Amino acid sequence: MQQLSTRHLLGIENLSPGDIELIFETADNFKAVLNRPIKKVPSLRDITIANVFFENSTRTKLSFELAEKRLSADVVNFASGSSSVKKGETLIDTVNNILAMKVDMVVMRHSSPGAPHFLSRHIQANIINAGDGTHEHPTQGLLDAFSIREKLGEVAGKKVAIIGDILHSRVALSNIFCLQKLGAEVMVCGPATLLPRYIRELGVQVEQDVFRALQWCDVANVLRIQLERQQIKYFPSLREYSLYYGISKKLLNRLDKEIVIMHPGPINRGVELNSDVADSEHSIILQQVENGVAIRMAVLYLLAAQR
Repeated sequence: MQQLSTRHLLGIENLSPGDIELIFETADNFKAVLNRPIKKVPSLRDITIANVFFENSTRTKLSFELAEKRLSADVVNFASGSSSVKKGETLIDTVNNILAMKVDMVVMRHSSPGAPHFLSRHIQANIINAGDGTHEHPTQGLLDAFSIREKLGEVAGKKVAIIGDILHSRVALSNIFCLQKLGAEVMVCGPATLLPRYIRELGVQVEQDVFRALQWCDVANVLRIQLERQQIKYFPSLREYSLYYGISKKLLNRLDKEIVIMHPGPINRGVELNSDVADSEHSIILQQVENGVAIRMAVLYLLAAQR
């Protein structure tokens, strides 16, 4: 069996194009499993996985937990809000206490960029980054690229516009790395205040006019405004943001071609996406959710082979 070149999934930046293709091929097989009447396989029986989430999560946590259970792993869930972290326990102490209970793999979300990387240097278990601050969200980047491949046949040569709050988004960075490794062209679009100052150094195009970005792209991946990460106001109001950067069916009808609409969730309907777009034939948002389970099954399965 082919193997990944790494024993952790800390970010897309650390993966090779071959690693990504291996994950996609494995996810293809697991997607077939998920469409069977019996959706469970014994691939990770006797493996214990801890979901260690220091930030709130709905889709990602549920998706990982479902992927783990579909692979027959034993699952332990940890939420920092009801843990000894509130009493002053350090990150390493928290995780080492979990590992002392003979946990084999850790799926981790943390508000501090680099937290999974730090942990990987101090513990023996395999670590999967489920989002670290505004840095990366590798499984989201993988499932987004996998969904484009499924919809359009391949990623290479496709034009993908990432639209919205690029500055505070971990999804944007993982998408940029993944899409570029697979041969796609990437553009970022948003207000100047929500675009990182040195974003062009990543080899992406930059656009501030949403219509021009949509006219250029084959796929638009629309990101929400992350108000919970914003310490100052980056634009006057959500109403004004929606007026200039919200995507509606009326705007899509002005294009001279059809494009694919994506969103990593949660959607702020009426802000970055109108319902007539989110629920339209252009949208593959629910396919992204479905593909998330298959991609996470593939990542867990391949990393378990590296133990």
